Amino acid sequence: MPAIAAGAIKSGASFYWHLGDWRAIYNFDEDIEHQPEVLAKPLNIAGYEDLAWKDFIANQLMAFGTLPVYLAIGNHETIPPKTREDYLIQFADWLESPSLREQRLADDPRDFQLKTYYHWIERGVDFIALDNATLDQFDRSQMAWFEKTVQAAALNPQVRTVIVGSHKPLPESIALTHSMNESPDGVESGRRVYQDLLKLQNQSHKHVYLLASHAHYFMDGIFNTEYWRSHGGVLPGWIVGTAGAQRLPLPSESASARIAETNVYGFLVGTIEPDGQAEFIFQHLQESDIPSSLVERYTPGFVHWCFAENSVAH
Repeated sequence: MPAIAAGAIKSGASFYWHLGDWRAIYNFDEDIEHQPEVLAKPLNIAGYEDLAWKDFIANQLMAFGTLPVYLAIGNHETIPPKTREDYLIQFADWLESPSLREQRLADDPRDFQLKTYYHWIERGVDFIALDNATLDQFDRSQMAWFEKTVQAAALNPQVRTVIVGSHKPLPESIALTHSMNESPDGVESGRRVYQDLLKLQNQSHKHVYLLASHAHYFMDGIFNTEYWRSHGGVLPGWIVGTAGAQRLPLPSESASARIAETNVYGFLVGTIEPDGQAEFIFQHLQESDIPSSLVERYTPGFVHWCFAENSVAH
C-alpha cells in the first residue's frame, strides 16, 4: 500500500478509492507478523485484533499524506469481532470527510446519520460507494437510497458520468463464485442495481462504470457474460484486488474478459474526458517500487516473499 500511495501521488490523482478489506482479521497478517517489534514480542489474538485497524491507518492510509482517500467497506471489516458499528466509529474521519458530509446534507438537510454507503459529485462525476460486505446486502434501506441517488443523477444535467464502487462485484460477472452471487439476497438486489445502471446509461445517456475488489486479481471486462449479454447488456466493469492480499487463480471464464491477470500488484488510474467518458489503466507495481525504508524495516527476504510466494495461483 505505501508503494500504491506513492504511485497514486506521482500519477497526479485527485484521490484514492479503497474498496475494502483492510486486514485479514480471521488470521494474523504477514506484514504485521514481520514487524520488528512483533517479531521481538509476538501478538496474541486479542492484541492483533486491537492493533489491526490502527496499523492499517498508521502504515497504509497515512502513506497518502494529503491526498484524499475514500473508503468502502469489505467483508473482512465484518469478520467477528469486527462489526459495522466498529467500522463507522474507527473510520468516521474518512466517512465524514467534508466532501461526503456536504453531499449528504445537500441531498437531505435532515440526514445526520453516518452510513457505510455514500456518494459525492466531483467535476461532473457521481461517485457512488455501496456496501455489500455481508450476505444480506443490499438491504431495503440501501436500495432506496441508491435508487434515489441514481434518479437524481439521471435528472442532473451536470452529471455526465456515474462510477459505482463496491467491494464485491455485482452478480453474474465472470467472477461468479467471488461476488454477490454468494447469497440469494445478493443476487436479487445486485441484479436490480445493475438493471438500474443499465437504465441510467440507456435512457439518460450517462457514462456508467463499475469498480470492485474482493477477488485477488486484476480483471477488465468482468460483465462480458452470457447472462448480461442476454439480460440488457454489458456494462464496463473492473476487479482490482491487487493491493497486497494473497493472489488467487483466475476463474475458468476469464478468457471472456478484456484483460485478466493474477500474481500482480498494482492500482487502477481513471481519467475522465471532457465528454464524460472514462479511461482506466492498470498500473503494475514491481518489487523495486517498494520504498527502501520498508525494505529495510521488513527485510529484503520478506519483501521478496510477498512478490514471489504470496499466492495460491500457480
